[in-house]
Amino acid sequence: MSFLFSNRSSKTFKPKKNIPEGSHQYDLLKHAEATLGSRNLRQAVMLPEGEDLNEWIAVNTVDFFNQINMLYGTITEFCTEISCAVMSAGPRYEYHWADGTNIKKPIKCSAPKYIDYLMTWVQDQLDDETLFPSKIGVPFPKNFLSVAKTILKRLFRVYAHIYHQHFDSVMQLQEEAHLNTSFKHVIYFIQEFSLIDRRELAPLQDLIEKLGSKDR
Repeated sequence: MSFLFSNRSSKTFKPKKNIPEGSHQYDLLKHAEATLGSRNLRQAVMLPEGEDLNEWIAVNTVDFFNQINMLYGTITEFCTEISCAVMSAGPRYEYHWADGTNIKKPIKCSAPKYIDYLMTWVQDQLDDETLFPSKIGVPFPKNFLSVAKTILKRLFRVYAHIYHQHFDSVMQLQEEAHLNTSFKHVIYFIQEFSLIDRRELAPLQDLIEKLGSKDR
């Protein structure tokens, strides 16, 4: 949520996705912000009583997009075609881009290019009213959960790239506490609803265990 970030972080990589004020989803977002403010993240990610799971996942997915959007926006000057010629998360993990429509066969590309493709693709999904309905009473499609899982899986890769390739820059900017809190929030949410396969989390597994152990 935006209150996690300093003024320096107000630059976003892509335009922020806003949830319409006065809508039920906006109320849900405010509930999430209030519980997040309590600093008990395990509790903050739980489905509020009487709420629809798809709607809760939708609201949080939009919020996570905005968070990673801001975080990546702070380090774009360090993530270049030269410094990050491939989209990687350390030496063992490399990501190739495909979206199934415009680019059907995975292509190898630089990290800034990959993240641009990824964030544009996510934005398109979030803006699609048939996938992410913002009006009350409009049902979520049957494939909503699988789309949300793909979005979160791909957003995770941006965190993985930042941690592995740009953490020094994050520390220079004094944004590491914001990055850790944001990432922890995403991970707890993913774990609460089993949204990403454990194998996909492998590039940051040690960090996930370390962040989780602090709450035990």
